[in-house]
Amino acid sequence: MDLAITTWFTLGTAGMALGTVGLLVGYTRLSEEHRLPFLDLVGVTAIATVAYALMALDVGAVTSARGATLYIPRYVDWLLTTPMHIAYVAFLAGADRETIAKLGALQAATIVFGFAGGMVASPLNLLLFAAGAIAFGVLVYWLYTDIGELAHERDDMTLALYRTLRNFVVVLWLVYPAVWLLGETGFAIMDTETVSLVVTYIDVVAKVGFGLLAYSSLRDMEFLDSSEDSVMATPSD
Repeated sequence: MDLAITTWFTLGTAGMALGTVGLLVGYTRLSEEHRLPFLDLVGVTAIATVAYALMALDVGAVTSARGATLYIPRYVDWLLTTPMHIAYVAFLAGADRETIAKLGALQAATIVFGFAGGMVASPLNLLLFAAGAIAFGVLVYWLYTDIGELAHERDDMTLALYRTLRNFVVVLWLVYPAVWLLGETGFAIMDTETVSLVVTYIDVVAKVGFGLLAYSSLRDMEFLDSSEDSVMATPSD
């Protein structure tokens, strides 16, 4: 493996590991109400840490029909963690388990289509990419319509957190299909080293940043709740 690519994956491992430790510390400071759902986000960075460590060790690299290098640990990571992010966002909106499962399956389909498209020759690669893009488009539509409307039934701070995390993942995740098209899986404008740099950076920001945003908002919510409880408990003159 190219030394520069190994360096990006090593830095990715370190970033994800530090993020996991930070989120674990945050987990211990949350109330019981928020702890169990927050473990989902700790799991995201933990899975990514393992994936990046494997890639740094040059484990799981495969060559596609077009000569592109794809990393199986990366796609396994995305297959597991991106539905976990969607599940957390949908949970905040108050979606039921069946709806969360459907949204997670739709997101997982985008990853499967992306990997399959990356492995085959042109023009089938672009057709599979288009299928994944359609699946992602449907997912985004639901998050901004049905699930977004459902979130309006939540309290103001939960609704604000839902919107923040939804917008965060949608905007950042739009980078991935662009990189797919520009990289060797698509039109080969970007080489593997550049793709590795960009994807590693976006991955760390998307996963660790998502968890930190959630933690910060949850702590604010708990602070306000405790302040209200204190005011209510204070005897009036």
